Amino acid sequence: MQQQSLLEVKNLKTRFKITGAYVHAVNGISYSLSEGDSLGVVGESGCGKSVGVMSVMRLIPQPPGEIYEGEVLYSGRDLLKLSMEEMRHVRGKEIAMIFQDPMTSLNPVMRIGRQITEALELHMGMDTKQARARAAELLTLVGIPRAADRLDDYPHQFSGGMRQRVMIAMALSCMPQILIADEPTTALDVTIQAQIVDLVKRLRDELGMAVIWITHDLGVVARLVKNVVVMYAGYIIERSPVEDLYLHPSHPYTLGLLGSLPRLDTHERERLVSIVGAPPDLVDVPRGCPFRPRCRYAIDRCTEENPSLMPVSSTHESACWVDVTTGRAR
Repeated sequence: MQQQSLLEVKNLKTRFKITGAYVHAVNGISYSLSEGDSLGVVGESGCGKSVGVMSVMRLIPQPPGEIYEGEVLYSGRDLLKLSMEEMRHVRGKEIAMIFQDPMTSLNPVMRIGRQITEALELHMGMDTKQARARAAELLTLVGIPRAADRLDDYPHQFSGGMRQRVMIAMALSCMPQILIADEPTTALDVTIQAQIVDLVKRLRDELGMAVIWITHDLGVVARLVKNVVVMYAGYIIERSPVEDLYLHPSHPYTLGLLGSLPRLDTHERERLVSIVGAPPDLVDVPRGCPFRPRCRYAIDRCTEENPSLMPVSSTHESACWVDVTTGRAR
């Protein structure tokens, strides 16, 4: 029996108006998320990963931003049609988000405890004493020692890794059904990065919440998520279970991303692969496949038509006119 979707994003399009032109940041992305599921959204900087989830949360500044097409169905409700007041009750309580830089996301002049209790009082109806007790529990849950004593500290009194744990505690405060993590380990060293990934994985399993993890690093998602979508120039260009993506990448861009990862499972000394060229100008999106100028598999059809996602297997889709395993046109 197929599990019912908790979140369905359908043909979502977002653009930004700058000096009379539009930057087409998200160009018709679609994906779904079930209860307790985990999804990785992968791609290089500027591909639309963050704008996509910010659009889901209705956090795009309007103007200059505009979500001009699509649906975001959460438990059957289209979030794009809710009033801003209704969205305030969804954010934090039902869908929570961890941002990339905890130092700029946390209020530097507000004590950590107050930043957590604010949401508990607003969404959960707790009084001050109950909220402080719950805030201490949450800090303990995410591995901050002497949690009750740290509630009155300010963000600058925590290390980068500890600030990110505080952000996770804030996101979990109202027990959301979906946790969105927007590159939460980018500014951290690799040891702390691994700790944060393990923490989110453990909390996902213990609390049963669904997770969307945004990253440019395919190495991070391998241990954390079940399914992956790869984005390029505002499009989803490959969608697959995580194991299948690593074993059978089917888009030239995904091959390039995987080729740029250092590997420990081979004794051969292989040079890392770089993807030549640069992403396209999203003000003037080229005709045909946006990856064509950087692609060694490109054929004439790539110049004229941008491929939609096509099935590679029953669970794997790729937006490419060429079968990369054979080099032949589909």
